[in-house]
Amino acid sequence: MTESKFKPEDMPVLDLDTSGTSVYEASRFLDSPETISAYLAQSMQSHDPQLLMKALAEVAKAQGVNKVAEAAGVNRESLYKTLKGGSKTRYETVQKLMLALGVELTVQPIAAARLKRTVRTKPSAPGKL
Repeated sequence: MTESKFKPEDMPVLDLDTSGTSVYEASRFLDSPETISAYLAQSMQSHDPQLLMKALAEVAKAQGVNKVAEAAGVNRESLYKTLKGGSKTRYETVQKLMLALGVELTVQPIAAARLKRTVRTKPSAPGKL
């Protein structure tokens, strides 16, 4: 193999003026059940539970955290703690939250090409799924 000639220090530094920009908030665009479903489905394809929890937090923010907490049967502080991530959230909690958000988890076969990519990039421990 040939040695790489790439040197990070040779990359130009961009001097961008970001003073007129704002933080992207997905919650501003989650205004229909179809958009919410697509957003959550896309976050689940990452196979990263923390990304799913962040997506659920954005949806809860879009619908109103107090309203979602009440519909899920939990207090607002518990909902914030759940959505914060970092801990292992129980399936029952995620299920209540998703129902409160008006969406549900479904099961469908994985397309063969996607399944091969997933198996190659996410090997599981022997004997575990």
